[in-house]
Amino acid sequence: MNSHVVIMAGGVGSRFWPMSTPEYPKQFIDVMGCGKTMIQMTVERFAPLCQMSNMWVVTSEAYVGMVRNQLPEIPEENILAEPCARNTAPCIAYACWKIKAKDPDANIVVTPSDALVTDVDEFRRIVRAALDFTAQGKRILTLGIKPTRPETGYGYIAASETLEGSEICAVEAFKEKPSLEVAQDYLAAGNYLWNAGIFVWNVTTIVDSLRAFAPSIADKMDLMSEAFFTPREAEVLGEVFPTCEKISIDYAVMEKADYIYTFPSDFGWSDVGTWGSLWTLLPHDENGNAVVGDNVHLYGCKGCIVHAPYAASVVLEGIEDCIVVEREGRVLICRLSEEQRIKDFEK
Repeated sequence: MNSHVVIMAGGVGSRFWPMSTPEYPKQFIDVMGCGKTMIQMTVERFAPLCQMSNMWVVTSEAYVGMVRNQLPEIPEENILAEPCARNTAPCIAYACWKIKAKDPDANIVVTPSDALVTDVDEFRRIVRAALDFTAQGKRILTLGIKPTRPETGYGYIAASETLEGSEICAVEAFKEKPSLEVAQDYLAAGNYLWNAGIFVWNVTTIVDSLRAFAPSIADKMDLMSEAFFTPREAEVLGEVFPTCEKISIDYAVMEKADYIYTFPSDFGWSDVGTWGSLWTLLPHDENGNAVVGDNVHLYGCKGCIVHAPYAASVVLEGIEDCIVVEREGRVLICRLSEEQRIKDFEK
């Protein structure tokens, strides 16, 4: 099959300040302290499923250099620079129109650059099955994560009947991030899945879908495509792309089409979206502290997350349930219960 992977890498990761900043966002950082950045782990996860010549990264113009440095195996022409952020529908459309120009039969996975998967073998099994499914006709599939808790920070997918002889389900509806009470109801119902933002489709299907449901974006992509793979591409992109409607692929296509499916999945997924979620993923000491950094010393601390891999020395005594972060002279000390305010603290 002509499998391609599109990695969306334009976010700024504002909930992870001061580790993540607009100048150096979390997808380019070794968040887990494992020696690999989030985007490097994403590429590694997909490498057995797709040739490097079919890997694509859509990112901000400001991050192109970081992508090249961290992913030298991806062809330079496959690094697509958005002149401005216009949400996921124009981002995805740009990549898919480019791919279609080179490979009209392409089957595509679109993924964020900054999620974590712990069961990589199961992930690859599911992605292979999803590519097989969407290659067979007009089908769009999104990976749904079986929930383990009543999470209020994710959108949800309501799954309906399972297709005969398959693990794949039709999608009944997409739901916004719920209140805790509604999330508890979703968990009890048993057919609600977390929306991981990982999409699978044939390139013809997504192009036709955007023409049907977001024609203004499709028209602009057609205009831009006349300059693809020519010296004029950057100039035309700079003129046309900023005029695209700022809309997510969920609103533009997923909530409108009637050929949407989901694959209920359990492969240890996390969007690693907050310090609290990172605390749950890292190893803990006997007092429930999670530490990234070789020069961190804790005395009488409990339930903390400390991220200071480059600090000369960090010594903490007697603090509980706190976030402590140091990066390039910026220091954050914040109660875990107040982490949603971090975007307001950023300086």
